[in-house]
Amino acid sequence: MKLTFSPWYHWSSRNEYPGIAFPGIYVVALSEDNLCGKAFSFKDGVIYVGMTNSVAGLRGRLTQFDNTIAQKRCQHGGADRVLYKHQNYPALVKNLYVSLCHETCEPAAETALDLRAMGKVCNAEYEMMARCVEELGQLPEFNRKKESLKFSLAHGRR
Repeated sequence: MKLTFSPWYHWSSRNEYPGIAFPGIYVVALSEDNLCGKAFSFKDGVIYVGMTNSVAGLRGRLTQFDNTIAQKRCQHGGADRVLYKHQNYPALVKNLYVSLCHETCEPAAETALDLRAMGKVCNAEYEMMARCVEELGQLPEFNRKKESLKFSLAHGRR
């Protein structure tokens, strides 16, 4: 899987990404600078790297992320860590961006081709985290499970 990431989308525009229905990798950034349409860079305030192989695709996983940071339902571990530090949803999403990379496949098909494609997505997530370590000297803040606390554990699940 070639890791070609989209330009940054504002969080509110994330579903405009053409490959949003497919499995893939997503990188979340928090920046006071307007990143909309800017080419992906590790230097743009990356706070989380994630992936999905769900039938619901990137749209479904990012909806789970959003539901968690909006305190609707706790559906995403990384977002639960973001929420611990950033509990003001409107203030957070004002400066939240996402860059995406998808793999065209049908997760429910379970063909050899689709299974290999989903394996590429899993590998690509770890490749992106490794690149973060190379570029930034460490994992993104909310991928660091030992250092980053979860809101749900401190305040109870919702």
